[in-house]
Amino acid sequence: MPISSYAGNRSSRGGISALGGGGGGGGGWSRSLLPTTFSSSPKSKLPRKSRRRLRSLLKDFIHTHFFTLSLLSLSLLLFFAALLHFGPFSLASSSSSRISRSSRPRKPLSPLNDAVGAAAVDATTKDLYDKIEFLDIDGGPWKQGWVVTYKGSEWDREKLKIFVVPHSHNDPGWRLTVEEYYERQSRHILDTIVDTLSKDSRRKFIWEEMSYLERWWRDSSDSKREDFKKLVKNGQLEIVGGGWVMNDEANSHYYALIEQMTEGNLWLNETIGVVPRNAWAIDPFGYSPTMAYLLRRMGFKNMLIQRTHYELKKELALHKNLEFIWRQSWDAVENTDILVHMMPFYSYDIPHTCGPEPAICCQFDFARMPGFTYELCPWGQHPVETTPDLVQKRAEMLLDQYRKKSTLYRTNTLLVPLGDDFRYMSNEEAEAQFRNYQKLFDYINSNPSLNAEAKFGTLEDYFQTLRDEAERINYSLPGEIGSGEIEGFPSLSGDFFTYADRQQDYWSGYYVSRPFFKAVDRVLEHTLRASEILNALLLGHCQGGHCEKLPASFEHKLTAARRNLALFQHHDGVTGTAKNHVVQDYGTRMHTSLQDLQIFMSKAIEVLLGIRFEKNEHNPSQFEPAQVRSKYDAQPIHKGVIIQERSARSIIIFNPLEQTRNEVVMAIVDRPDVSVLDSNWTCIESQISPEMQHKRDQIFTGRHRVHWKASVPAMGLRMYYIVHGAGQCENAKLAELKTSSDSDQVSCPAPYACSKVKGDTVVIENRHLILDFDANCGLLSKVTEKGGSQNNVGEEISMYSSRGGAYLFKPIGDAQSIIRAGGQLVITTGPLMREVYSYPKTEWDKAPISYSTRVYNGEDTIQDFLIEKEYHVELLGGQFDDKELIVRYKTDIENRRTFYSDLNGFQMSRRETYDKIPVQGNYYPMPSLAFMQGLDGRRFSVHTRQSLGAASLKNGWLEIMLDRRLVRDDERGLGQGVLDNRAMNVVFHILLESNISSTSAPSSNPLPLNPSLLSHSIEAQLNYPLHAFVAKSPQELPSQPPPPRFFSPLASSLPCDLHIVDFKVPRAAKHSFLGHPMEVPKFALILRRRGWDPSYCKKARSQCTRLADDPVNLFSTFKDLEIINLKAASLNLLHEDAEMLGYTSLSGDDVQDGHVVIPPMEIQAYKLQLRPHQ
Repeated sequence: MPISSYAGNRSSRGGISALGGGGGGGGGWSRSLLPTTFSSSPKSKLPRKSRRRLRSLLKDFIHTHFFTLSLLSLSLLLFFAALLHFGPFSLASSSSSRISRSSRPRKPLSPLNDAVGAAAVDATTKDLYDKIEFLDIDGGPWKQGWVVTYKGSEWDREKLKIFVVPHSHNDPGWRLTVEEYYERQSRHILDTIVDTLSKDSRRKFIWEEMSYLERWWRDSSDSKREDFKKLVKNGQLEIVGGGWVMNDEANSHYYALIEQMTEGNLWLNETIGVVPRNAWAIDPFGYSPTMAYLLRRMGFKNMLIQRTHYELKKELALHKNLEFIWRQSWDAVENTDILVHMMPFYSYDIPHTCGPEPAICCQFDFARMPGFTYELCPWGQHPVETTPDLVQKRAEMLLDQYRKKSTLYRTNTLLVPLGDDFRYMSNEEAEAQFRNYQKLFDYINSNPSLNAEAKFGTLEDYFQTLRDEAERINYSLPGEIGSGEIEGFPSLSGDFFTYADRQQDYWSGYYVSRPFFKAVDRVLEHTLRASEILNALLLGHCQGGHCEKLPASFEHKLTAARRNLALFQHHDGVTGTAKNHVVQDYGTRMHTSLQDLQIFMSKAIEVLLGIRFEKNEHNPSQFEPAQVRSKYDAQPIHKGVIIQERSARSIIIFNPLEQTRNEVVMAIVDRPDVSVLDSNWTCIESQISPEMQHKRDQIFTGRHRVHWKASVPAMGLRMYYIVHGAGQCENAKLAELKTSSDSDQVSCPAPYACSKVKGDTVVIENRHLILDFDANCGLLSKVTEKGGSQNNVGEEISMYSSRGGAYLFKPIGDAQSIIRAGGQLVITTGPLMREVYSYPKTEWDKAPISYSTRVYNGEDTIQDFLIEKEYHVELLGGQFDDKELIVRYKTDIENRRTFYSDLNGFQMSRRETYDKIPVQGNYYPMPSLAFMQGLDGRRFSVHTRQSLGAASLKNGWLEIMLDRRLVRDDERGLGQGVLDNRAMNVVFHILLESNISSTSAPSSNPLPLNPSLLSHSIEAQLNYPLHAFVAKSPQELPSQPPPPRFFSPLASSLPCDLHIVDFKVPRAAKHSFLGHPMEVPKFALILRRRGWDPSYCKKARSQCTRLADDPVNLFSTFKDLEIINLKAASLNLLHEDAEMLGYTSLSGDDVQDGHVVIPPMEIQAYKLQLRPHQ
């Protein structure tokens, strides 16, 4: 996504030119505090060359200082003699000093228990935020920095090596759809790259997005493809990242991140024979350590990032720390380290990449010369052709910028990107850039006195030269921890949210923009995962059998679904920052795939249950999904199950999780006098209540909700029956209803008994919780844990007035409550589910929100411990223009404005509210979870099934934004506001916990806290729901019970801290019915070991029977399938070298034996083959 050049006209408030060329190499991070817990690997992680160099240095040192070392040895002998004689004594010092890298203890990997380690690093992003004053001082030509100078002697010993990296940033959808961009621009850019690079072997280029490359590949001639391959093979053209898109890192879930990277990387390897090594992310709006972790586990060693807070860039540049080792916060053994290059300036366009003075750099963007379509330089000085009489002046002017930029980094290897959005559209444009730069390079390289060498390069060229230089010259600072991965650079942990590009413009609005489609994204994700599992189980059980046609006929649609999910992870897709018609294109693609996947699943379940065989794409199914969408932007609706007299409808439920699931489930029926039977034709308890909707004058729909408790095997299926006239069973228990006293418009639906609410308080409860509500507005006020603590939880629905846009949250003052006393209230009480529903009174005739709060009574279910909140949001119409809707929970938890939000559903990050930055800067992404923890150990957690934004602006408060409607364009290139809101439901699962062991005050602990095991279980059930399928036709009541219908593929539930991220067949095998001999399909199994907080209930309230502390035997995972040929692999399935990937617990012998050890917080992938037990 492009942004206009930042040429603002702010008055100077004092420069910092006295700092000279980047402030020297001063002790920027060496004074920051270290976590107290750290360990290291028993095995040296230094590269082989480094170890040789260290041995040589050690040999020279011993030879030179032999006499001194002899005296030191004698002194140590005397010391130990004294110790033996007098006993131990203390050497405690009053001042703590940083442990130097050379003396850092190295110890074996910690035991695989529930404890998660802590990384020792030179700095965390919290350290940086604590230190930075956020004063936004005008730095002159480099407005967000300072006047950069240099002495000229910096390159006397090591010349400056400049790599100019041509690139073109191609958004797969933004202001145009991906197809429109391809036809108008991207296809021509790829043609241009092949043509212009083929003319001169000195020319280089990098390409990132596989979505466009795959499309171009289909359209290109064989000769063009061969030319492309040659350019890649000879190193002129590098594929960087190689994901389907350049993904967002705030809203995307880690499953989708793995999926989009794997889809792109596998296609690339299969088609061109390339595996990327370097990642390039110039346009995501902030960066997550989750992405760094996944890249490391995919075999990447280096990555580049750009959009981080401008004040943070300045702080890093001051101390030459813009290149660093990114380490995960839990990594005590340095096995997640990845080298990061952070670009220092405002943007990735040419004016902001050659050096600190954009007015000069713009003159070297030769595509802005007259005759091209790009805008002229806004600073008034424009590029001109490099003629012989100009070449010296122009080369020295450009080299001056390169030198100034290089002083911001430690080494004398410099990266200079050369590109922008959709650049290199024509051969003429490309020739203008390559021709002029080559003339400048030739002049620089032919003058040894300049101590510089400049050339076109790829990211691989740059990082390899950088690493070689760091091998030869030690750039480490005294006392710096750094990394065994590569010496000379500091180590850092933390994330880079929330991004600000200038002044107080914080990009926290996109955490919530287009929330409807953020929700669809997650539905497609869990539906794709469920379909992958069913497809894999089919192929495992049906090899050479009767049911191979279905997966074969569905393969192309499964690939399309993977790619449509991957496409939406683009940093203008899931972010909600595209034009309206582009959003519609994304939505239509996801909707099409959802329909395809549901059709496949409805057929697959029949095959696995043995109901019918010979299923392929053209055979209709007897079952249909219980929830359907009529179009791409419609809310899902429950299909009403029509129950005829003395008949039954069967419902099949699929559990996509790896543990047996006991859960209260619901179906919509057309009559209340029904019963529920299980797969053994045994009566089970059920409850009937009226269905409600967001209509003030017609709250009841006339349909009914039937609830019952289902028990479904891990990754298995079970059939249930909804029956009328089953004489042996009692009908579902009728719920009792209460309505608010002033709601005369609410008439009691038949056949329910209704009464009026009395008093100002409404109470509902289950076995574990008592919930108090304000009867005047239906909002939660208090939660009491039976046998535990009482918690004040004041729920508030409020709105911000705003002048932001799709990207920026720019509130005007505080949010104001919109709920007034009155409105309509319906309380439902039954044996399995109890609910308070409110259609509130607001200043508008049609309220923008209604809400339900539910508790469940399913014995031995996780639901017993949670509070379910469902908000129906309709921010529709001009009366809500420039409004942002939030829910705010005001608790009595002493959290001191510190809370924890997740990063991509994978790990937590500590969030602290700072007075020195505005409200919008204190908002953070919340993809799936946010929680507060008090000084007394009480914890308040909110789980969500879609990505949103959250903040804790006052002590004990947690607020979450639900939707936003903005008229303005926020001047970041989109050219419109966000006015295409859709009606939607937002569902939260709230958990209140008290710790069972003492912990330090969370507000003083700089490290992130982990969720409890129970919290993890709640998150899994919310984000990976049960899938229900209803028989299309009724069946007469049988005279004899039908045969039991269930499918249980796992030998037993997996340990409850172990999660199957994915189980799939990445690429189709040949099938016998196509005329080929049947191949054994190649499966992929990806496992995640959750990191959890042991100070909370270790058994997840009796739901957990075992943990993955001991090795897990994968060979005994499946009941009727045999695993053969098991191999550990990278997360993109392209590498099998565990040490190269950073894994410390994967040895070939153990994996071949089927026994795998997964430390907490790790994700591990395995390639395997399956066959039915012989």
